[in-house]
Order: sequence, then C-alpha cells, then structure tokens
Amino acid sequence: MNKKAIISSILICSSISYAFDFNALTKDVVKNITDTTPKQEQTMSSISENTVSNGLKQALKVGVDYAVKNLGAQNGYLNNQEVKIPLPENLQKAETIIRKVGGEKVANNLINSMNSAATNAAPKTAEIFVNAIDKMSLEDAKKILAGDENAATNYFKENTSEALRKMIKPIVIKTMEENSVTKYYDTFNTYYKEYGKDYVENSSVMNLAKSFGADKYIPSSSDENLDDYVTSKAIDGLFKMIAQKEASIRQNPVEQTTSLLKKVFGN
Repeated sequence: MNKKAIISSILICSSISYAFDFNALTKDVVKNITDTTPKQEQTMSSISENTVSNGLKQALKVGVDYAVKNLGAQNGYLNNQEVKIPLPENLQKAETIIRKVGGEKVANNLINSMNSAATNAAPKTAEIFVNAIDKMSLEDAKKILAGDENAATNYFKENTSEALRKMIKPIVIKTMEENSVTKYYDTFNTYYKEYGKDYVENSSVMNLAKSFGADKYIPSSSDENLDDYVTSKAIDGLFKMIAQKEASIRQNPVEQTTSLLKKVFGN
C-alpha cells in the first residue's frame, strides 16, 4: 500500500472511531431547552406602546453592553464554552489525528488565535448595535416582544450583519496574520485536496463508513476562508450573549435594574 493510501486509511479509521465516540457523547450532553416560562403580556391601557418599546430598547442596550464587555475581556470567547470558536468543521473531524501526529501545539494555537481575534473585535461593535436599536421602529419592537427567543437575534441579523462583517473582518485578518499558525489551515486543506480526497471518496473504506452511517465524520477539505469563518462565529457569539441578557431581563426581576425596565417587564 503506497504512502497516500496509508495516510488516508489512518484518517478514515480514526474518524470512524471518533464518530462512534461522538454519538455516545451527545446522548450525555443534550439539554432540555423547552421554555416553560409563559410570555409576558403587557396591557396597553396601563403602559403605552412607546413605553414598552423604550423598555425593550433599554434591555437590548444593556445586553449589548454586557456582551461587548464580557467577550471583549481577555479570553472572553476562549473561556466561554457557549461562544468559544472551535476548529472549522473539517478540521474538527480530524482533530484527534492532528494531535496524535504532533499537532497538539498547532491545534491549540489555532484555536487560541481564532478566539483572540474575535475578542479583539468585540469592543468595536457596540456602536453598530446601538445604532440599530435606536433605529428600531415601534412595529419592530412589537414583533420582538411578541416573538420567540430568537426574535431579537433575527432583528440584529437583518440590521447589523453586513456592518458587523465590515467592522470585524479587518480586525480578524490583522490578528490572524500575527499568528503564523493559521497557515496550517490552508496547508491541511491543500494537502487533503491534492493527496487524499480522491482516494477517500472512491475507496471501499468510504463505502464501509457509509454502511455504518459514519461517512459524515470523514475529514474533508473546505473552501471556506478562515477569516470569514472566524468573523461569522464572532458575530454569532455577540448575538447569543445579547439575546441571553435580554431574555434574562424579561424574566428575572433582579436583572430589571432601572425604573423603566421594572415598569415594562416587572410583574
């Protein structure tokens, strides 16, 4: 068996093993995210629509401040498991192999570099979010208040995503360029495309993997640019933290720290 076949076989076998371990692991980490808290309903006879709208805007601004300060702190993304940026999907599938063949430091440095880039960008995003909140119409506010837990996130996605990408990506590029380990990502993809892809996709081992339902865990190349990947994950993390804080303000009296928040969201 030639060198290419040996290397590709190792990738396949290790990945199949990872697939089975992963399937077992997911059973233990699945969370019940059913929301048992009923939605708050405001009586417009006692609270005006403008007051409710202003209360939501204030809650979202508190969420922005919370997200930016926490994610912009040292290791803000890296130490937060909910928003930590992992290796890109194709590298995750081969991460065990990479580490076993001496790539432990490379993998760790790449993960640290990606998360550091997102942290560096976070403080610069506050103004974009605040501008989107200030421009929010009464109808927008009503939709968010009457919507599900993703309503605020969807509003931000529609109204800030493009501006956030333009703001964040240059910072990500600069940070990633300072860490030469990012070249590993392109090297891995190039190697896989040139030497392993055809063998993996046409081999009997792939057929075996498919028969076990494990083919989705086979490492693959990716055409996604690493800077674009980190930028998208950084934005997702900001959205998530803002939404969590806004939901907490709605549901938890302790979080209702101003008279307006208490008036709109208090029981």
